[in-house]
Amino acid sequence: MARMMPAYCPVTAPPGEKSLHAVLASSGKTDDWIVLHSLAIADHVRQVEGEADFVVIVPDRGVLVIEVKSHQSIDRLSDGRWKLGNDAPTTRGPFQQASEAMHSLRTFLERKQVDLRSIPILSAVWFTGVRARTMLPSTPEWHQWQVLDSEDLRAGADSAILRVLAAGTAHLDEKIQHFSYGGVGPDLSTVQRIASLLRPRFEAAIVPGDVRRARDAQLVTFIEEQYLALDSMADNNAVLFAGPAGSGKTLLASEAAQREAAMGRFGRLLCFNRLLGKRLASQLSHVENLSVGTLHQELLRLTKVQPPSNAGPSFWERELPDLAIEVLLAGDVPQYDFLVVDEIQDIATEQYLDVLDLMVVGGLVGGRLLFFGDFERQAIFESGDGREILRRRSPQLASRKLTENCRNLPRIGYQVNLLSKLDPGYQRFRRQDDGVDPTFIPYTAGQDQSESLVQALRQLRDDGYDLNEIVVLSPLRFGSTAETTTDQWLRQVLRSADGKQARPGQLQYATIHAFKGLEAPAVVITDLDRFAVPGFESLLYVGLTRATDRLTALIESRTIRAVLGGKA
Repeated sequence: MARMMPAYCPVTAPPGEKSLHAVLASSGKTDDWIVLHSLAIADHVRQVEGEADFVVIVPDRGVLVIEVKSHQSIDRLSDGRWKLGNDAPTTRGPFQQASEAMHSLRTFLERKQVDLRSIPILSAVWFTGVRARTMLPSTPEWHQWQVLDSEDLRAGADSAILRVLAAGTAHLDEKIQHFSYGGVGPDLSTVQRIASLLRPRFEAAIVPGDVRRARDAQLVTFIEEQYLALDSMADNNAVLFAGPAGSGKTLLASEAAQREAAMGRFGRLLCFNRLLGKRLASQLSHVENLSVGTLHQELLRLTKVQPPSNAGPSFWERELPDLAIEVLLAGDVPQYDFLVVDEIQDIATEQYLDVLDLMVVGGLVGGRLLFFGDFERQAIFESGDGREILRRRSPQLASRKLTENCRNLPRIGYQVNLLSKLDPGYQRFRRQDDGVDPTFIPYTAGQDQSESLVQALRQLRDDGYDLNEIVVLSPLRFGSTAETTTDQWLRQVLRSADGKQARPGQLQYATIHAFKGLEAPAVVITDLDRFAVPGFESLLYVGLTRATDRLTALIESRTIRAVLGGKA
């Protein structure tokens, strides 16, 4: 069957697009075809921007750009305007729309030096609601072979597309001498190249505050590495996506969960961190068939128990999972069709995996599993050799490695490489360097860091960052600088992070543990003393990688010498 990009059709798509997408996705005669749906065209020949409803790339046959019209009636008014269904009349007809989209894409591919001399690139209009092939008159404005209709959709979309490509190629042979001499393309490698060139332009979404907890919204476009990861989700039933902090795992996990739910499957997106769980639940509250939250929230929901006020590791790691297993074995709770798990490095223990095994249809051996984890230095909750446990418990699990940093500016990433001793560390960054280095402010052990913190915040505000775009982090669970400061201004503006967006004038603070999985435009880390903090290297790595644009670290003098390789 054809490779559909994306693999699902959004619920907001017109009915004709949904029908055509479903038919092409289920056809058994479209092996090696690639179909792009809703391809955005930034450089359109006529408009500021445009869109092609479908681009079908068929090996050894050509490329077909399809404009889909779902209307139940088609009229051509006496003044030449088109009247489609209840839409307002328009002078720009569907064939013109299809032709302009086709020429735009052809120009783009030529600029990318794709050899198109023997590749038919054609356009057509698919009227999915009416029998347009018998209704539309013959006219010099379009070729009869460019018309597809409801009967073509019913009889077989693949054969209809091949018919159009064959007729269009014959037309080109009449106009261009020797056009198809020696055969037409694209060959399989060119099919892949065309798709990879067009694909980064077709799937972009406005994601408010997800990549930078900054301005109103930001355009997020998946990089090629992430597209390949998304392909892995479609090609494998169970996949482990592993990559360092900032490689887009949470963004991909969110996208994966939405795609699974859009296919009508019922499932769960789980993570470990409470603040991240709250953030994801808020962002995905509109998605049907999907429940979002932390693993412990799921265990409490299953067992219907209230955690004791003095609940410790033994309750969360052994007693609660055991209770959940009893409930699941009783068979009173329906299993999920899929599980998407972020922060899997903190969940990959035998006890927790026993629960996940019972949650999903097919279990860990045969279920639909999409796991996302950082096995560099981010397992700060001491979950053991999680990757090895996953391989043993889920032998079908395919692996996809993420390497490109999508979050941090390069100078932050390079400091993470140095201070956290990552090997090989970050090599490629999606974002452009802005020339500003992270700031490291030394302090003496036991010294009050409030004054240095105030100075760091003033500098960030001078650089244009509002207080609600800054987060103060500490590796200390108790007694951090933000928690104990006596500075009156700091006490007035500081607020403990709760997973929600900070209000204007508020400065959020949290432990590095609590903020794992999240990010902020500017981060100030206090209390960095390796001699006073257990697991310092892992916490340093997590803390440094939370900042997207500006990083300031208040670091104890001996510690900075030690992490740079000198004597403490």
